[in-house]
Amino acid sequence: MTIRWFAAFIAVIALCMPAPAAATKTEEMPDDFVQIEEIIPDVLLEIRYFSDHNFLGVRVDGYEKPACLLTRRAAEALAGVQKELRPFGITLKIYDCYRPQRAVDHFVRWAKDIADTKTREEFYPMIDKRNLFRDGYIAERSSHSRGSTVDLTLVALPAALQPSYTSGDPLKACFLPAGVRFADNSLDMGTGFDCFHELSHPDNPNIALAQRSHRLLLKTLMDKHGFNNYNKEWWHFTLRNEPYPETYFNFPVK
Repeated sequence: MTIRWFAAFIAVIALCMPAPAAATKTEEMPDDFVQIEEIIPDVLLEIRYFSDHNFLGVRVDGYEKPACLLTRRAAEALAGVQKELRPFGITLKIYDCYRPQRAVDHFVRWAKDIADTKTREEFYPMIDKRNLFRDGYIAERSSHSRGSTVDLTLVALPAALQPSYTSGDPLKACFLPAGVRFADNSLDMGTGFDCFHELSHPDNPNIALAQRSHRLLLKTLMDKHGFNNYNKEWWHFTLRNEPYPETYFNFPVK
């Protein structure tokens, strides 16, 4: 077989193979998206991007209500996790679910505005904002926009009152110990939510045993019910068998 003939053979094979599915974006909400309370009535919600207590410091574009929308498949899988937690007096608390592309675009604009560092002291005190894309904390697209990704934690019942945040309150680094960083009524996971720091990596060994145990409980149950954990964020999980793996939706959260 000559090199020229082999090259021609490979070219023909390539032409015959189906092209990879192109990512699409749509403004329409499919019928199989649900409000999470329809599937898990007792779940706790703290939708951070509807508030100004997030790394942007403002309510994020596309969040018209503090709601959690997910594909029914993801919501029902999450219900399996909640069912296993109930006998132990623990519940899920959700920070974010479906995220419209317009919200991701807002993240990108913020990340490119190097001068805007008003939340740095809490959310990314050890990272140069110029490196947020390089380090995998910000991207042009998010799995959240496909409707089967969720950010969440665990809360012991009865749930303690969640402290409120007022814009302008003093900020504390998100990787500081519980009781020093901003208070969260969740089990101690070692960092706060959306903490751009290596201690947020799910398998980081440099956290206390109790914190590792809490992360392991969450990760084990989420894995059992079909979710993969993102390797930089202990709170971030995507359904493995998601129904829209190549579609990035842009309808608002409401």
